[in-house]
Amino acid sequence: MQDALEALDTYKEKNPSKVVVRFKAVGNAPIMKRNLYQITAANKFQAVIQFLRRELGWKAEDPLFTYINLAFAPAPDDTVSNLFKYDGCVGLISFTLSV
Repeated sequence: MQDALEALDTYKEKNPSKVVVRFKAVGNAPIMKRNLYQITAANKFQAVIQFLRRELGWKAEDPLFTYINLAFAPAPDDTVSNLFKYDGCVGLISFTLSV
């Protein structure tokens, strides 16, 4: 039972209320004014996509590809906290933008 409680405590530590994300443009993607933002961890990744479109002034039909560390494209229904658990080893999530 004690092991289970310790595992739960460890799990809770990597679930902050806000997560720092870094956006890096590659290819023809426009460079953002700022590249570090704090985003609520409970948000779905779809909220991040909408935020990016609003910041870049893009419409819903304009192509936008996002990757985590150039490794994989997260699903829109995944939560930011889950993505942080995958890539938050340095204290932030690094997203790469491409068009």
